[in-house]
Amino acid sequence: MSFRNEFEQARDFLILHRSDYKHAYSQFRWPRFDDFNWALDYFDPMAEGNTKIGLWLVDELGHEKKFSFSEISKRSNQAANFMRARGLQKGDSVFLLIEDDVALWEIMLAAMKLGAVIVPNNPLLSQQELKDRLNREQIKMIATTKAHTEKFDVTSSGVIPVVVDAEVEGWIFYPEAYKESAEFEATERTKATDPLFRYFTSSSGVKPKLVEHSHAGFTVGHLSTMYWMGLHPGDVHLGINSAGWAMHDWNSFVAPWNAEATVFVFKEKRFNASLILDVLDEYPITTFCAPPTVWRLLCQEDLRSYDVHLREALSTGEPLTADLISKVHHAWGLFIRDGYGQTESATLIGVPPEEKDSFGTSGKAMPGFKIALLDAQGEETDSGEICVDISESPWGLMSGLDTSNKYFHTGDTAYLDSMGNFTYCDRIDGLFKSSDYRISPFEIEFVLKEFPSIREAVVIPSPDPIRENVPKALVMLSKGVEPSKELALDIMNFARMRLSPFKRIRRVEFMEIPKNTSGEVLRSDLVNLEREKRKRGEKAPYEFWEEDAKIVIPDTWAQELP
Repeated sequence: MSFRNEFEQARDFLILHRSDYKHAYSQFRWPRFDDFNWALDYFDPMAEGNTKIGLWLVDELGHEKKFSFSEISKRSNQAANFMRARGLQKGDSVFLLIEDDVALWEIMLAAMKLGAVIVPNNPLLSQQELKDRLNREQIKMIATTKAHTEKFDVTSSGVIPVVVDAEVEGWIFYPEAYKESAEFEATERTKATDPLFRYFTSSSGVKPKLVEHSHAGFTVGHLSTMYWMGLHPGDVHLGINSAGWAMHDWNSFVAPWNAEATVFVFKEKRFNASLILDVLDEYPITTFCAPPTVWRLLCQEDLRSYDVHLREALSTGEPLTADLISKVHHAWGLFIRDGYGQTESATLIGVPPEEKDSFGTSGKAMPGFKIALLDAQGEETDSGEICVDISESPWGLMSGLDTSNKYFHTGDTAYLDSMGNFTYCDRIDGLFKSSDYRISPFEIEFVLKEFPSIREAVVIPSPDPIRENVPKALVMLSKGVEPSKELALDIMNFARMRLSPFKRIRRVEFMEIPKNTSGEVLRSDLVNLEREKRKRGEKAPYEFWEEDAKIVIPDTWAQELP
């Protein structure tokens, strides 16, 4: 049986049974193969002679660019030949820092065809964070836009420098690729287990960790995401996410194209809820996926005044609230369906299409994944850590697997009801979400240690009505230093200059940090205390918020959307 047939049979099964969860879950089986290259074995055959729109780009002025699947396939062949001619080989890493330009999709497909490893990055990264990533990953090629070229020193690095949107001295202009042949022949097959994506994501350490996904693990694994989203051929899908994160690469790339659906991209400089609603009203978008932060902002508008064409409304990244689901349902007659996954995985849990008994929860285990809740002793329970049974998983569906263990541990907790629905509870390692970004408090604390007046700092999540949580620093000052609003502002700006905007400190409280008799910080107690304070609307005498100081910061939260 061909690679394409094995993959497509699995895909078609999930599309056919999208309305019958029990059958889809009980009967679905992952395709198994040794060699697999999604771009060559699935995308190109699907795209051959296919004039349907694969990528639809629209900017704030209404300018449109449409590319058929056939055009994208040929252009990515040209890109692959262009990259190979300049020395890129199988196993080399491609560092991407590109916003929503057609070159992004072409280069990702081209890298796949060559067997190169894609290392996506977000434009919001600070110079210090970019430097750290370049030092930790052996980069062979950098592809970016003119706005970011000054961030890189490519004069003597031996890196292939490519700029996609304008000519820059010392950089290769990407449109040169369109002079190459539109026919591509691979010189070496890729194994299903060969690396495809490497993502940097927050961890329990002071530096982001690397998460690696294989060719089959990411592209085949996200068949579960395609199923959860309810996608099928002919759909027009809009995802709200920023390039550089795993969510972008499944929400606006792999999952829709797994279903032969159109990827619709709205290019805006800053997030604007009314503009997004205008787009949903004007264009024939059938499926829409965004984090709750976006849904909360959309719900501040008059939803009833927009005549949307949606069949599926989806959310992931943070738990949904009942009021969001209710507001959208009353306005549009649609229920927002929640989904749960991680950078390390595809969608593991979600409210299935046309499901009636899962709303208000995170949903059910997705086809292909067996989920167990384990207690501290490793025993199954109805309230514990979300773990994935990997004992029968082919070619590493999860990233960073220890094959000696039966389970992949997510670090998230949930409880299970009698209907088989999971409801997300919390993290067990101190990480938290803010505007759908996974934040490591330890990474921020490591930066704050460099501030001269800080004796000790603990970063915790502080509940926020829009972002769910924002980073808050609990600061113990050095002897003789007095707390003040000006000092709090200095600390916020200090962190802002060294971290991505979505990681910046937005609240500071000066205090004596409580510890147990062993000298350990009572982090969980501090988090619970903060939640109670926010519920009561209380603030401590020496607590200062970004908005209290009337701080003017050009990098607004709107630029931080995932």
